[in-house]
Amino acid sequence: MEEKKWIKQAKKGNHEAFALLFREHYPFLVKYLIKVTMNRDLAEELAQDTMAKCVEKIHQYNGKSKFSSWLITIATNRYIDLQRKSKREKDWQREEMNGRKLKWEMESRNEEWNDALAALGRLSDEVRLPIILKHYYGYSYEEIGQMTDLPPGTVKSRVHHGITRMRKELKIDEQQT
Repeated sequence: MEEKKWIKQAKKGNHEAFALLFREHYPFLVKYLIKVTMNRDLAEELAQDTMAKCVEKIHQYNGKSKFSSWLITIATNRYIDLQRKSKREKDWQREEMNGRKLKWEMESRNEEWNDALAALGRLSDEVRLPIILKHYYGYSYEEIGQMTDLPPGTVKSRVHHGITRMRKELKIDEQQT
């Protein structure tokens, strides 16, 4: 596969190889981060920051996981670091406005926006992130635990409680009975 060759060349400092890896993985990374942050501008900023970290740390990539998983781990850690810096100074009105803006932007581009995504946006970051990694990207609880530096049981609990809250908010159980 071309990707392995690009990684090998990038480790040697080949800028073209970095450019190819960037072009290949940037859109995927931005889409992941939009779901995590619920803010397109922040997602793009974090994706760029992640790729810069990738350039800095490419020599640490050992090939045991997929390159995209390694990037998601970096992006997740960058996001967690950012959240720690702003330490729970959430302005719910601003978040709601960002959610509406993102919904409008996505709908104006005929991209998918549904009630589930809106409910996901109302969850706290520490619950939303594991749900996205588990149910949108298919990572195991153990992999998510490694990415987020949490025990797998904590990840499983957050996913379960988050899904329960979303079902309650979306009234899924009531509609099925």
